[in-house]
Amino acid sequence: MKPVRVGVIGVGYLGKFHAEKYAGLPEAELVGIVDIDPDKVRECGNKFAVPAFTDYKKLFGLVDAVSIVVPTSLHHETAKECLNNGIDVLVEKPMTTTLQEADDLIATAKAQSRILQVGHLERFNAAMLSLNGSIKEPLFIESHRLAPFKDRGTDVDVILDIMIHDIDIILHIVKAPVVSIHAVGVPVVSHTKNDIANVRLEFATGCVANVTASRISVKEMRKIRIFQKDAYLSIDYASQQVDVYKRMDLGEDYDTPQIMYDRIDITQGDSLREEIRSFLLAVQTRSAPEVSGEAGRNALKVALAIVDQIEAKKAAVFPG
Repeated sequence: MKPVRVGVIGVGYLGKFHAEKYAGLPEAELVGIVDIDPDKVRECGNKFAVPAFTDYKKLFGLVDAVSIVVPTSLHHETAKECLNNGIDVLVEKPMTTTLQEADDLIATAKAQSRILQVGHLERFNAAMLSLNGSIKEPLFIESHRLAPFKDRGTDVDVILDIMIHDIDIILHIVKAPVVSIHAVGVPVVSHTKNDIANVRLEFATGCVANVTASRISVKEMRKIRIFQKDAYLSIDYASQQVDVYKRMDLGEDYDTPQIMYDRIDITQGDSLREEIRSFLLAVQTRSAPEVSGEAGRNALKVALAIVDQIEAKKAAVFPG
């Protein structure tokens, strides 16, 4: 298939990696990058030997698809302009700041027959990909996502910044409506934005998920544990390892079941590279993306509900 002509809008910390992946993939032809910082975009353009622009509209007519890696508040405007100009879009998470904006992007993509994919990276983690078919009707899920504080990403709080990764994975695993949310969050260094949060999600199936996210930790951790009727799975996103504990019924001669332990042999992967390859395949084949606009909206809806509940609790405790 013919390589997809691509551009990257926003070449800050994460956007530079998008440009790097496109430049190294035979399925793509990186033809331009954009950033409002002229020095930054010039440096990146020189690195990849492609034109550099400060206005993303300069890409119109040059590209078939783009990655949008700008601040969240600009996602809707930028993505909508691209979709309306016949460009397929991979937009970083969270897809927008509001559900109304998310609905508008989904409707626009549909009206223009464009691909709209949302950048929920952990879907493409080699550890998660190795579990295809292994997760069946989970009963309890526990996840921890801890990271040191970084200035980037602080235009949103920790729920929309990093917890939304786990929200997306959990919704994808459980495949049932959320019926109850119990959340607490605390701003520590961001003044008005929550930097640490914990939430208990209850689903219509009876599954319960306990989710913790912090961006003020001294150590990094990205782990999720999944408990189901016959097994317990422990997934480490960072090391891309999966430990599986399964119940083994050995027959009438044994009073209690035995537990079998297994570590799944995983070929280490590059999650961002696989995400971008998946997007390019959807563009080339005009097929539904792995993480659709609807999936991004579902994660955003739960994340915003968590934020709203936390803020309502704060208002009740500290009125005025």
